[in-house]
Amino acid sequence: MKSLLVAAVVALSPLPPPQPELLQAAISDLENPAATSAQLRVSGSAGEWYGTAGVADRRTRCAVRPDDRFRIGSVTKVFVATVALQLVAEGRLDLRTPVRQHLPALPETLRDVEVGHLLDHTSGIPYEVGFPDLGTPEKVLEHRWDRYAPDRRLKMIPAVEPIFTPGTKQEYRGINYVLAAMVVEEVTGHGYGHEVEKRIARPLGLTKTYVPGRYETRIRGAHVHGYLDVPGRGLVDVSEFNTSKSYGEGDMISTTGDLTRFAEGLFGGELLPAPLLDKMFTLPKVSMVDGREAAYSTGLQTFTINGVEVWGKTGEQYGYNAGLFSTRDQQRRIAYSFTPVARDATQQQMTLRIANAATSPAVDRP
Repeated sequence: MKSLLVAAVVALSPLPPPQPELLQAAISDLENPAATSAQLRVSGSAGEWYGTAGVADRRTRCAVRPDDRFRIGSVTKVFVATVALQLVAEGRLDLRTPVRQHLPALPETLRDVEVGHLLDHTSGIPYEVGFPDLGTPEKVLEHRWDRYAPDRRLKMIPAVEPIFTPGTKQEYRGINYVLAAMVVEEVTGHGYGHEVEKRIARPLGLTKTYVPGRYETRIRGAHVHGYLDVPGRGLVDVSEFNTSKSYGEGDMISTTGDLTRFAEGLFGGELLPAPLLDKMFTLPKVSMVDGREAAYSTGLQTFTINGVEVWGKTGEQYGYNAGLFSTRDQQRRIAYSFTPVARDATQQQMTLRIANAATSPAVDRP
């Protein structure tokens, strides 16, 4: 199944008001997948709803609150893409420029990779080498404090030919956005977190959203705790984690309210001029490496469920799963977070239930 996404959806017909019974049921099953909490916020012109399940902290048994922060994982990519397109609008960045012009340390074998290829995952960059084994919960805990400078990720790219000719196929890869964030920093002279704060968070009033520092491991303020089920130890709190390995691709922190406001501002034209906003709703005319049609645009991904076309992004970090998506006309915006105790394919059970409940036609109302 295609993963769910951030922000947008063109509804093929008027959507019914949110259906509380269906929405609450979608997040209340914390056994499939095993999770300690969930929250879901629905907004837009068709109506609003917010609900929670489980607890934010197993030690205190504190309930999940609307302003609780959580790790948003790859939803980070939408922020990075938006900043990059803003620089394009200002004439400071060209999507057709070779990445090596900004990052000369990128292997010469990747000379044909352009900035735009990073943003729509058509770069063909070869797989990085040198990552530690994170295949078990024990290994995850062993490496939870590892720090990665962006240059370190860059140096892990081998000097070999691309997997495919850049611009001819699509493969979703986190390294694309590590490099995109580095390009933003090279162009602006500031950390990408500074640019997100100045260009997105501050103008839209996203007071709970931020990019953590490279040495920062705790989530600031009130937050939902994430856990991993570790053999022989049970549920281990992994809320404190160094996410610098996910720099630019999955390290940001936010809330459902802030993500909803981000979607409203982005798709409402507050952040980008119309031609560049349209790029976020335009898929490249290539196939994915497995033969499927391209599913990723510049910063977003799309799929259709219950006859409703959605655009947006999901994200994962250890102990966390999050997503933001909406109809393009903003009849319905959806932001959610849940805290699965295993990082595996079972997480899709929750995201699929949420997507179905949020887009179900009125005839499904109990």
